[in-house]
Amino acid sequence: MANSLCYFELMVSDVDRARGFYTKVFDWKLTKSEASPDYYSVDTGQAPEGGLMKKPAQAPHHTISPYFLVESADETLKKAEAAGGKIGVPWTEIPGMGWWALLLDPDEIPIMIFEPLAK
Repeated sequence: MANSLCYFELMVSDVDRARGFYTKVFDWKLTKSEASPDYYSVDTGQAPEGGLMKKPAQAPHHTISPYFLVESADETLKKAEAAGGKIGVPWTEIPGMGWWALLLDPDEIPIMIFEPLAK
């Protein structure tokens, strides 16, 4: 597997302000999530698509987080730790979709990984 970029997520301070900015600047279409308040799916018009949300308290800063497709979140986190990275958020299930996790590279740059459900 090539571990390609498959999704991105914007963590912002003000969701309404960010919605206005990104729709005006990039013509993105944002759709409110039915599953999570203050989460919006971002349709960029081509892949990858993304999400926009208020920065969670545990996130270190406002950011754009890339998600990379992996075959095994568990194995990828083990490799990251062995290579000098840290686990920011252990792999967590996204019901009906797969699993995600946040790892920090040696410079503490946050990187998201996504393991889809087997088809």
